[in-house]
Amino acid sequence: MTPQLLALAQDVCALPLVKRLAAMLDRDPETFEQGDALPRGWYPILFNIPTLQSKLREDGAGQLGLPLADLGLPRLMIAGRRAQFMHDIPIGATVFRQSRSGEAVVKVGRSGRFALLSVEHLVFLENLDNPALIETQQYVLKPAAVPFAEQPQPTDTPSTGQLPGEADISRILLPDERLLFRYSALTDNPHRIHYDRTYARDAEGYPERIVNGTIPLMFLLEMLREHSASTLGVIETRNLSPMLCGQALRLCIRKKEVGWRLWAEAPGGRVAFEALAA
Repeated sequence: MTPQLLALAQDVCALPLVKRLAAMLDRDPETFEQGDALPRGWYPILFNIPTLQSKLREDGAGQLGLPLADLGLPRLMIAGRRAQFMHDIPIGATVFRQSRSGEAVVKVGRSGRFALLSVEHLVFLENLDNPALIETQQYVLKPAAVPFAEQPQPTDTPSTGQLPGEADISRILLPDERLLFRYSALTDNPHRIHYDRTYARDAEGYPERIVNGTIPLMFLLEMLREHSASTLGVIETRNLSPMLCGQALRLCIRKKEVGWRLWAEAPGGRVAFEALAA
């Protein structure tokens, strides 16, 4: 990725915030103390840029740490991410982040123009020269959508995509309004598709509010921690299709020859989210 922009940020891995996330994940908050290692995969609670209310995009999305070019594509979605862990982040530690973005690549698909944008984040501890975490996020900028009420409605919703196979372990997660609210509050995420049902339907063309892809990932990682004592080194994720508020997800994990495959099945068996962890 050719760096086009560079931004610097500083944050603290604050114990109260870690405890709130633990509670959201049904873990006892009082088991976490200052100096403990932040569970790998919980880092999205860090570096959420405090965007001025007047600077929010029309879709409510805040700053990504770097400015977005105006390409006439008003809808923003994260398509996936890759996180590589080199060191644990101690709870209470001051952390620093360098962010670089590549140039947005404009393409044409079935729904018209869209753009792909990669943003790379390097997270450092103050006493280490090498990064503790390297994360690359892939964003998609999309054109305006037809309101959901004006879209032709299918008579059924058949499963699509490759069948995932049997899971070694699985559970059901219901991402309801409370869960979406808590996660958006924890990460200071004002993106309207996660809480504004009218906006999600009328402006973005979805039938319901959209579940942030990191929500099933965090629950999947908790399942993996209960099942395996392995230390995570890399997580790669892909958001395959929208997950809807109020629709149950089947969270699944299967051991691979190297690492683990994690995925979330929407109703009908459709794989809406997948990840690899090693």
